[in-house]
Order: sequence, then structure tokens, then C-alpha cells
Amino acid sequence: MHALFEDAGKFLAGRILSEADASSQIELGTGKRVKVKAAAILLKFDKPEPAALMAEAESIAADVELDLAWEFAPEEEFGFADIARDYFSESAPLAQQAGMLFALYGAPHYFRRAGKGRFKKAPAEILQQALAAIEKKKQIQAQIDGWAQELAGGSCPQPIREQLYKILFRPDKNAPEYKAVVEASRSAQKAPLDLLQASGAIDSAYQFHWQRFLFDNFPKGTGFPQLTAPQPPQDLPLAEVQAYSIDDSMTTEIDDALSVQGLGSGKVTLGIHIAAPGLAIQPGSELDKLGRHRLSTVYMPGYKITMLPDEVVQIYTLDEGRANPAVSLYVTYDEATFEVLAKETKLERVPVVTNFRHDKLDHIVTEDWLSDSSIQVENTPQSLLDVREQLTFLHKLAKHLKAQREVVRGKPENFSRPDYSFRLEGNGDDVPNGSEKVSITVRKRGAALDLIVAEAAIVANSSWGQLLADCGVPGIYRSQASLAPGVKVRMSTKALPHAGIGVKSYSWATSPLRRYVDLVNQWQIIACARHGATAALVAPFKPKDAELFGIISSFDGAYSAYNGYQAGMERFWTLKYLEQNAITELDCAVIKDNGPGGMLARADTLPLVISVLGAQNLPRGARVRVKLGEIDEITLDIHGTVLERLDNPDDSSDDAPVDEVSDEDDNVAGPIAIAVDMNDSEGASADNPAP
Repeated sequence: MHALFEDAGKFLAGRILSEADASSQIELGTGKRVKVKAAAILLKFDKPEPAALMAEAESIAADVELDLAWEFAPEEEFGFADIARDYFSESAPLAQQAGMLFALYGAPHYFRRAGKGRFKKAPAEILQQALAAIEKKKQIQAQIDGWAQELAGGSCPQPIREQLYKILFRPDKNAPEYKAVVEASRSAQKAPLDLLQASGAIDSAYQFHWQRFLFDNFPKGTGFPQLTAPQPPQDLPLAEVQAYSIDDSMTTEIDDALSVQGLGSGKVTLGIHIAAPGLAIQPGSELDKLGRHRLSTVYMPGYKITMLPDEVVQIYTLDEGRANPAVSLYVTYDEATFEVLAKETKLERVPVVTNFRHDKLDHIVTEDWLSDSSIQVENTPQSLLDVREQLTFLHKLAKHLKAQREVVRGKPENFSRPDYSFRLEGNGDDVPNGSEKVSITVRKRGAALDLIVAEAAIVANSSWGQLLADCGVPGIYRSQASLAPGVKVRMSTKALPHAGIGVKSYSWATSPLRRYVDLVNQWQIIACARHGATAALVAPFKPKDAELFGIISSFDGAYSAYNGYQAGMERFWTLKYLEQNAITELDCAVIKDNGPGGMLARADTLPLVISVLGAQNLPRGARVRVKLGEIDEITLDIHGTVLERLDNPDDSSDDAPVDEVSDEDDNVAGPIAIAVDMNDSEGASADNPAP
């Protein structure tokens, strides 16, 4: 005797070995013996053999017309054998009964299970909804199959092109566009990114990086809403100074300017004047909300996304020929010893006479030019000559301040690596498209004008950080506990030492048009300047204000993402520079062991770190000539192979100077992390939807 029974949602059949009232011992075709409850046995039979019955029943089940079976079924609960007799014939044989059982069980949208072998037909309206859903799913699957075929054939359907970045980086894994990419990648046996490139979905590496950045950080675009910027206050006193700014020619948000008074008197007052949007823009206003949303200006070669609308920036920027509101720090020094004699913060209007552009003046304003007044350089602007004596003093002061900080640091700052400037030709003020001609120029770190501006900013940020602390007003600080390896710079609301800079406290307050934390700190500094010891009572942000911690968290994430994108785009244009100038070899310095990937090497004349083979066992600083491999503009990757060693292994004097290796050096390039998972299940089938 044989039995067909249900076990955990599956139908099995086998030979009955023994039988009791409550259960039976049954041997399956595999030889396995199982104990089956009597209620789970649906059919008993002598012939045919269990395997033959199962095969015939499955064939019959496939041919059952479910619509007709549903019509035959009674409204009340019924057994599978009953409907088999109504559907096939009064004498429906065993195979037809089993076939009907399989058909009913496999069509839950037609028949609901009411027990072992028992069913109840679905109401007509529910059935129609289920059938419509199944038909829709079939159509969607057909669409998925069609799109997948197009992708595998080298063509990208428009719906997938439109959702490319969502599919790759933040997908809805139930969406047909996503499923089509997964299905096409499987059938074509290609990685999703390779497949999409081959199909033309990614037709521009530059646009890929740009649109990915916008998708992650500016999903609603980079445009600004229509906002009316408040005018700066007109009742501020006019400062009795003649200030000037020092910036790059590309700078439109001029945050800071300098002035010098009292040269030759024994006491010299340095004025550090910072644009004061905080005197007009109020916390909680629409402009504040806009700044808090963007958090910073985003920089990249040939373009930038400003934190505030240009028409707003132009109201508060320190343009020459105007006297705009500023938060000014005046520091009085002993002219001979540079001892600090006094500090004072004022809110005022500051006349700016000149906006100097250092990229046009660096060849003039050298250390020699500053230290020797007899040196004359052709075509030197009169405006520069007018402040030559001031710049000489400022440069001496900057060197003194830097030396003082290095004593606190415990070691000198290393400026062995140059800065690089990128210029693009062909895009004007528009977003680049990746085809522009790029030029890369070298600018030595610590150039005279740079040093003056940098040290003045440190004076202002450290002085105002201490002012906030003295007044009991919270601010946003950057601190570093020590210069030990792995100790990073952190942001907090406490005035803690910054070991990397060598100061007791360091706030960010000198770029309020470009960084939101600077604007926040400016509001707090304005409260201190106006109210002194009682500033904590009126400052916009109070001690332990949770809002400040939220700003720090948001800014940290956004600033990291913006800097990461800038670094990526600088690498993109560096690779373009190699391509445009047909450069196939570079002289480099070995900087780090990169494990199985070889060594990391830094190019001598370009801002480029690459992984090279053939440099194993070479010390840091060893100089090598590297043959460049193929450029991948999507992963921003390029590898090299060492052709020869350029320095003398036995003489360390000709080794290249090597700075401390930074996290950015480790993140050279590599695979793009995408969210497309080739192991994603295909989901419920069209004719058996998930409940």
C-alpha cells in the first residue's frame, strides 16, 4: 500500500511500512523513512508506483483550467477529490484527483486553503484583483526581460538611463529598472558598471562623477530659491584704516582683508577684517536655513557651488572701493619684539582699497623683494608699491608667529610638497563637461603672501576662540590632542588645544561667506563684541545647545564629502592632463608600501599618487622613473611599473623629501562602490506572487 501526503507545504508519496490509528511509517523512493500523521495522508493507493503517480499528477495539474475549476467549485468548503469529480468525471481516477490537488494548491489566488486537502474558492472580486495583479506582474517581467536584452545587446533603455544613479547608489531593489540591470549583468556575465558603460548609459566619465555627486549631495539641483538678502546695517562706525585683501583670481567670496597702522612708531596694529554677513543675516531666517542646508562652498577645478547666492555674497563681500561691514580684530604688537600689547574686537565698516590677487603677484612679492627695498620688478602695480613696507612688516611678523607655533608643536611644519592650481579652458562660467583643456601650475607652499594670510587667519581664529571661551559663549572649535600617529583633528564646542597648529584654541571664524560654521561663530563673536561678560545671555547659541552639536555633525559629513569630491576631480583632471599631453612616464618618489598592490609613489611634478609594481623593498624617498599604464576615468585609477631607480641607493642625500603619508594618499583610487547586488533574488514569479 502507498500513500500521498503533505509535509511542510510539499507533496510526497511512498510505501506504507506500518500503520497505526494516529500515524504511519512511510518509506520514500530515496529510502528515507518518515513518520506521517494520519491527518496529513491525503490518498492511499496500491497502483501505480508513487513516482509514476506523482509524475502523472503534475502533468495533469499543468493542464487544469483554473477559471473552469473555479466555476465548478461550490461556495462552501470542499475537498480536492470532490472538485476533481466535478471537473473531470464522476469516476475521476487517482491521478486526476492528485493532479487536481496539485493544481488547487498551486493557485492560492483562486482557492484558499482550508485544511489538509480542503479548499474554499476566493470571492469573485478578490480573484479579479489577484488576476489583474498577476497580469501586471507578467507585463512588468516582460518589460524587465526586454530591457535586459537591450542592455546585454549594447543599448541602454531610456528609463534606465534616467534612473542610472539611483540604480547604482540608492536603488529600489523591487523596481523593474534595477532588476533589468541585475538580469542583464547575469546573462551577459559583466559587472554592472562595465555593462552600463558598454551600453552607453555612462557616456561621459566626467558627467558620471558630477551627476553622482549631485545625486548624493544636491538631489534637487544647485540652484537657489528667490530670497531677498537683508542690507547690512548703516549705523556702524567707519574704520580709520586702508585695508586690502589677498586672494586667488578665482575668488569671488572675499571674506578677509588686512590693514597695518603705526609703522615706525614702535607700536604696530594689525587689523584683521572679516566680512560680516552675521550682522545682517539672522539665525532662523531663510538665508540661515539655506546656509545650514549647504554648509559650505564646494570647490572643484573650473567651477564651484557657492554656499550662498551670488547676489547675497556681493552685498557682504569685501570688494575694493567699498566700506562694507566687518568684524575686525585689532592686535597691537611691539614693532621690534612682536610682543602682543593689546587685542580688541570691533564691529565697523572697513574701507577696502585693493583686492590683490596672489597668482598675479607671487613673482613680485618674494622674500628677497620684501627684505630688500632696492629690488625693483618691472610692471609692479602702484597699489602694491604703496603697501610694500606694510607687507615687509607682515612677512616678518608671520615668520615670527610661525616659529612660535612650531615651538609649541615640537617640530617644524613641513612644506616640502607644492600646491597645484588647475585652470580649464573652454567652459567659461559653465559646469565643465570633461573635454576642456586643463593646465596645472605649481605653486610653492609657504609663499610670502600665503604665509602672511595664513598666519593672520590663525591669529584671528585662535584669538576669537579664546574670546568666546573667556565670555562663556559656546563656539565651534577644531582641536587635535597631539601629533601622535592616528590622532585626528576633531570638531567640538570646547576650546581645546590644536597640536597641529600649535595654539591653545582654534575656532573657524574667518570665512563666513564660504563655511556655515564660521557664520555661526561670527554670530557668537558679535555677541561678545557687543555685550562682553554678559554675552552668554544674548548669544544665539547657549552652552550645551544641542543645535550646535547637530551643526557640527552635519558640517563634518558635508565638508568631508565636498573635499572628497574636490580631490576626486583634481585627480580626474590630472589624469586628463596626462592624456592631453601624451605623458607616458613620470619621475616619482616612493612613499609607502601598498601591500599586494605594490608601492605607492608620488609624482614629482603633478598632484598624483599611484600604485606601482617593481618597487618592492625600496625605501621611502627612493626616486624612480615609472611607466604609466592605462587610465580608467571612472575609477580614477592608473597603475605604473618601475623602469629604473633614479637615486643612488648608497647615498641618501639625493632621496626625495617625503611628508607624512595622509589618509588621502591611501585612498588613491579603486573600484566604485555600487549598490547593485548580483546575488539579489529574482523575487516571486509572475504566476505565483508572494503573499
